[in-house]
Amino acid sequence: MLVLTRKTGQEIIIDGNIRITVTACGDGRVKLGIKAPSNIKIDRAEVAARIAAEEVESLVELACG
Repeated sequence: MLVLTRKTGQEIIIDGNIRITVTACGDGRVKLGIKAPSNIKIDRAEVAARIAAEEVESLVELACG
């Protein structure tokens, strides 16, 4: 894992076309803005985990009838 320190307004660029901008810091929180091509799916980790669990559940229902 790469760990970087950034200040409000500073960016991280991934693969030349994904920009992560620190929009605000404070109260133990960091707000990030993410700009990426429309074909890149962006989810919070807990949302991605829920989607994956729902997909597994659907596959089990299909397999078991």
